Amino acid sequence: MVKIRLARHGAKKRPFYRIVAAESEYRRDGRFIEVLGTYNPVAEPAQVLLKEDRVRHWVKQGAIPTDTVKTLLKKIKPSETPAS
Repeated sequence: MVKIRLARHGAKKRPFYRIVAAESEYRRDGRFIEVLGTYNPVAEPAQVLLKEDRVRHWVKQGAIPTDTVKTLLKKIKPSETPAS
């Protein structure tokens, strides 16, 4: 099953996340299918960049966003978030 989730990068106490499409069996920071965007919680305000067309593509293919990614998607586009 494909999930849309966060992969942690960055230094200690300075997190930076990639929003990725990955098989649910893959490790959190391991293999992934495609990078769909980035999330920088350290920036003020927190910065989220998405490839919206690719996120829609993966949701149509049956990918399930994690709870955290759903929250980020709602902050970006409240009217176009994928239904769960």
